[in-house]
Amino acid sequence: MIAVIGGAGYIGSHTVKYLIEQGEEVVVFDNLSNGHLEMVHEQAAFFQGDLASMSDLETFFNQYKVDSIIHFAAFAYVGESVEHPAKYYRNNMANTLNLLDSMLLHHINTIVFSSTCATYGNPLELPITEVHPQQPINPYGRTKLMMEQMIDDYAAAYGLRTAALRYFNAAGADPTGHIGEWHDPETHLIPLVLETAGGRRNEILIFGHDFDTKDGTCIRDYIHVLDLADAHYRALQYISEKERNIKLNLANGAGYSNLEIIQTAEKITGRTINYRLVERRPGDPAVLIGSALETKKCLGWEPKYKLADIIQSAWNWHTKKWEEH
Repeated sequence: MIAVIGGAGYIGSHTVKYLIEQGEEVVVFDNLSNGHLEMVHEQAAFFQGDLASMSDLETFFNQYKVDSIIHFAAFAYVGESVEHPAKYYRNNMANTLNLLDSMLLHHINTIVFSSTCATYGNPLELPITEVHPQQPINPYGRTKLMMEQMIDDYAAAYGLRTAALRYFNAAGADPTGHIGEWHDPETHLIPLVLETAGGRRNEILIFGHDFDTKDGTCIRDYIHVLDLADAHYRALQYISEKERNIKLNLANGAGYSNLEIIQTAEKITGRTINYRLVERRPGDPAVLIGSALETKKCLGWEPKYKLADIIQSAWNWHTKKWEEH
């Protein structure tokens, strides 16, 4: 049985659905602080618990015969991490320590960790590869790097099999429209663009229009959430079968500009999307893209979904959610 920690959240819920479609038995552990119970697949077992509580973890692992862990449970707002670092260190780091200790107590030795490209900091070269220096520039990125390091130390000392997957911008939704990206507050570009298309907001602000890029706006690397789910499953299979721990990027290696996102969304939705070009935000690099060549070599993985697929699937989800709520 695979335990998906944070399986009621955005990427977690899509991974749960994907695992079940592969015939796996799955249990979700989530405190529902940012997740949504209705996003949890009906065939997955669900346990409402908090990683801050060792007794919750004890009850959970006594109740379910877990063989491996996929760990998504972390706070992930960069701005909030700068304003409230204590919240991030406590939730992301201290709670991961609880999870690792509980794994040892219950003889579970396999974990796939949801890391991030934020551990790299400002790019020194592009595309970013796995050997790029890890110099995070905000508390969110620092907590994720420290989580990686904690897992490494536990692996070295206690023989854990581990994978850390550093991904760029998760986007899109399950094509059926049953689950998708549901954050409060929403800060990600594609949902904000689609909310503007759907009349939920008047305009979208585009930060910076004088970058050294093809249209002057930032270029970012977007990956469909189901491509991420596929990569997590491949990584879990890899570390379960081979005596080698891995750290890999999940990226498309090309990237899309902010204006490309808007133009593609206009074509798909058939709506005009009002946007306003404003000054750059401090610290925003012009281009942020990753290389997944090592991931392809190691796991046989590469993204299947293109930008149009990402936006179409997200639009299906958002319009369905707006109708229901």
